Amino acid sequence: MMSGAATSIAAEAAHRGEPPLTPGATLEPLWVRATLIGIALVFLTLFLFVPLVAVFYEALRKGWDVYVASVVEPDAWSAIKLTLLTAAIAVPLNLVFGVAAAWAIAKFEFRGKNLLLTLIDLPFSVSPVISGLIYVLLFGMQGYFGPWLREHDIKILFAVPGIVLATVFVTFPFVARELIPLMQSQGSEEEEAALVLGASGWRTFWHVTLPNIKWGLLYGVILCNARAMGEFGAVSVVSGHIRGETNTIPLQVEILYNEFNITGAFAVASLLAFLALVTLAAKSLVEWRLHTQQAVADHE
Repeated sequence: MMSGAATSIAAEAAHRGEPPLTPGATLEPLWVRATLIGIALVFLTLFLFVPLVAVFYEALRKGWDVYVASVVEPDAWSAIKLTLLTAAIAVPLNLVFGVAAAWAIAKFEFRGKNLLLTLIDLPFSVSPVISGLIYVLLFGMQGYFGPWLREHDIKILFAVPGIVLATVFVTFPFVARELIPLMQSQGSEEEEAALVLGASGWRTFWHVTLPNIKWGLLYGVILCNARAMGEFGAVSVVSGHIRGETNTIPLQVEILYNEFNITGAFAVASLLAFLALVTLAAKSLVEWRLHTQQAVADHE
């Protein structure tokens, strides 16, 4: 329902023969809206479109054959496989943690709930480099567990386990933070009804909870996967930069650029840019589905 002022403005607009205001429309003059849209487009052009075009232009500047050779080069190919492997391990782990944490926070009241929320947000406030140094302090040769790991011939740092641990730490808030507000807004009435009707906990989860959160869950997984593949700081600390073994795609780009292999660096970087575009498209699709689902729920 419109306020008295909004009703008066709408009446004046109708008297002047102007079209009625749509819900959510603003009353700023046309030049204000055009200026704001223009500023947004300028920023998008300078800081998004131009860099993306530059990456693909530099990657393909010397021809398709050089581009393919740079991508399938053994060290680059090893970095690609390690990046995909790391994401394939870290994202499912964060998915399980995110669902469990969101379920606990949204459905139950318990002591330490606010502390758990704070800990989930910790990677957002801690520099990734610091998180990498924490793992060095724990698992390094002179770290707390270093002597024990050395005695049992277990290698965490400068190996895949360390890279996965650092990636998990940096990315674990994404799924949980997408699901917590969604599950809180949905409440627990449907789960309680299913339990009253005799459904088991797992049956309730698979047939009631999961269908209600599937798009939010997919949204969080997409963001988590994008961050996992693009993480640089924490992985740089724990990887040791061993070529062909512990370099992910971002680290390989840095090495090639420092060696003045500009074409190779941009060729490998273009893979990350392409994955970013795919992620953006998937994110937009999921957002549309979420809004559609919310609109249907509000209508009902």
